[in-house]
Amino acid sequence: MDIAATAVPELAAAAACNAIAEWGRPASDITHLIVSTYSGAHMPGADLRLATLLGLDPSVRRTMLYPNGCTSGSAALRVAKDIAENNRGARVLVACAELTLILFRAPDEAHIDTVILQALLGDGAGAVVVGAEPDGSVERPVFEMVAASQSVIPVSDLSPAGRLREDGLVFSPSFEMPALIRENIEQNMAHALAPLGLSGGWNDLFWAVHPGGRAILDSVEAGLQLQPEKLAASRHVLREYGNMSGPTVIFVLDEIRRRRDEQRLGVLLGLGPAVTVETMVLHVTAS
Repeated sequence: MDIAATAVPELAAAAACNAIAEWGRPASDITHLIVSTYSGAHMPGADLRLATLLGLDPSVRRTMLYPNGCTSGSAALRVAKDIAENNRGARVLVACAELTLILFRAPDEAHIDTVILQALLGDGAGAVVVGAEPDGSVERPVFEMVAASQSVIPVSDLSPAGRLREDGLVFSPSFEMPALIRENIEQNMAHALAPLGLSGGWNDLFWAVHPGGRAILDSVEAGLQLQPEKLAASRHVLREYGNMSGPTVIFVLDEIRRRRDEQRLGVLLGLGPAVTVETMVLHVTAS
């Protein structure tokens, strides 16, 4: 916990500095800060330390999200969208950072999931600047967040769960989760996207799916009958970096940007404990 208190803000600051530099405006123009992590729980939190490291204005409005698991990056972006659209001129810095040190423990033969998690999860940080009504003289938006929603796939006690205990963050994955996603994801997406007239035609969209693991991606692909290339960005990030929890969807979005997918409309999909489904419709605005 002591290591995380120092290292998490520093890792987040490295990502945030890159995001601010690409944004093109000074850090002092940031009006709101959202920080998400499962790596520790401190008061004051990683948000205050990060604001200090970045030299943000003392009046910056901070929101700390502890711990939301694999949907934390999607949830942070959803909250940023609400803030930006309801506060004229707001510029929201979203920073997600994770250190798997908080999960590390000796292998337990009675709980093989401990070894699976340590093989699957990775350290990382990602940051994004979010705002409404961009200044065309300096700001070049990449994605427009058209709509966002959250829902839960009803499950039993088999759903993934985590608890902060004496030996760190103890997380128990659900081996039933891939099947639950495969069986429910299409109905979930149809309900979330119907108001926008996007039900069906899933292969006409690009997909930024949180890569919780290979089985999760396989289940989304099967449940929506997606063509293999639709999850190429998510599979690339999983292969290269592992599941970094919150930061991972930011890595996936960046990979989609690099690949310059011809589809202009897509879905960011976060899947996490409960089973929680975070859905965000994105429109590519950058050339």
